[in-house]
Amino acid sequence: MSNETQTYQRFPIARRIEHIFMLLSFGLLGLTGLPQKFPTLNISIFITSTFGSVENLRLVHHIAATVMMLGTAWHILVAGYKIFVLKEPMSMLPAVKDALDGIQALLYNLGIGKKFPQMGRFNFEEKLEYWAFVWGAAVMGLTGFMMWNPLITLKLLPGEAIPAAKAAHGGEAILAVAAIIIWHMYGVHLKKFNKSMFTGKMSEEDMLHEHPLELADLKAGLAGPRVIDPIQLRKRKAIYYPIAGLLTVVMLAAVYGFVNGENTAITTIPPVSSPIPAYLPQTPTPIPPLPPQESGPVGPISWNSYIGPLFQENCTSCHGDMAFGGLSLVTYSDAMLGGDHGQVIIPSNSSDSLLVIVQSSGEHYAQLTAEELDNIVKWINNGAPEK
Repeated sequence: MSNETQTYQRFPIARRIEHIFMLLSFGLLGLTGLPQKFPTLNISIFITSTFGSVENLRLVHHIAATVMMLGTAWHILVAGYKIFVLKEPMSMLPAVKDALDGIQALLYNLGIGKKFPQMGRFNFEEKLEYWAFVWGAAVMGLTGFMMWNPLITLKLLPGEAIPAAKAAHGGEAILAVAAIIIWHMYGVHLKKFNKSMFTGKMSEEDMLHEHPLELADLKAGLAGPRVIDPIQLRKRKAIYYPIAGLLTVVMLAAVYGFVNGENTAITTIPPVSSPIPAYLPQTPTPIPPLPPQESGPVGPISWNSYIGPLFQENCTSCHGDMAFGGLSLVTYSDAMLGGDHGQVIIPSNSSDSLLVIVQSSGEHYAQLTAEELDNIVKWINNGAPEK
């Protein structure tokens, strides 16, 4: 058989299905996540409107995250089976040779080295990309849980942890999407279209170029499926299956707790206000209006002395228990936490505080007076003290 037609098994069907689920979930996470990080961009507005609303965008994002968590759990169980039961080598673990291969490949690509490195089943680029995904999944999972379940998080960590998690989540998302577009797309699609993750097979010519050491082992009969003693196989399965079952229960419980641990959005329709009669046959006797009273604060402005009562009177019908836009102004800590679009109050920086920006437009539903807004600006620029 010619080199052009000879093929070798690279990935079984289970790994290919797993890759498809990861591909779809990762793509949806990027598509629905980046518009939430950059909501004012035209492309973000278009994507959000295509999904119907930011709530739908967030729902799809959460579903994709759940699929990726389940895929990760499945990957761990399969890896454990292959390593413990089938005794397959842990060929994805990095080694000193990978660092040497990376240096040699760099020198070769720069025209300094004369020989490209010979690599085995997984080369240094594939290992680096795999472990970068592991790292990214861990960071995104942890920070995603903190934002998905902020009240639980704040029982263990200070309030600064939530905006820190948001910054880390968004930054890691940009890094992950950039790595896929720039690195992964080039390595497996543009440089040479590697179809092995879809077909499961790789030609001998591609094996000779990408994985010559594995090809040599296959030809020598040193690689490929191993013959395992049936008795030993049954013993290993008898040990692994109960452990895998327990791990499955623990991981599924963790995913369930991740998804259902906390409900931070309203699930009911806002109550309809009581109707008022269209006509009253008798009206109260009009009296002369009282002269306007000074409404400004007495003494230094703080949350307790002025800002909190002001918000309680004017804002909490929308930003109270219902927390429209994820923003609650009931307590000082709620207000400083912010909402879906980030912090609304930035101490000592009123010009960048979203609360001041929205109120300054003059188009907000619950518009404050110029004097009240001026007092809020003074309070923010003074560090937004609570007391």
